[in-house]
Amino acid sequence: MPATSKAQQMAAGAALSAKRGETKKSELKGASKEMYESMSEKQLEEFAETKRKGLPEKKK
Repeated sequence: MPATSKAQQMAAGAALSAKRGETKKSELKGASKEMYESMSEKQLEEFAETKRKGLPEKKK
């Protein structure tokens, strides 16, 4: 499932980075923290790999 906004795509990227141990979980805030806790690494990859071109800044 692709991300529906740039903000969602970036939050998924941050959560994925923490899941892989590249950043600290304590650095996550808001949506990325929720995504980290509720989604698998594979799901986060699908959201994070979405191309940003043509996506709105925020989901309406």
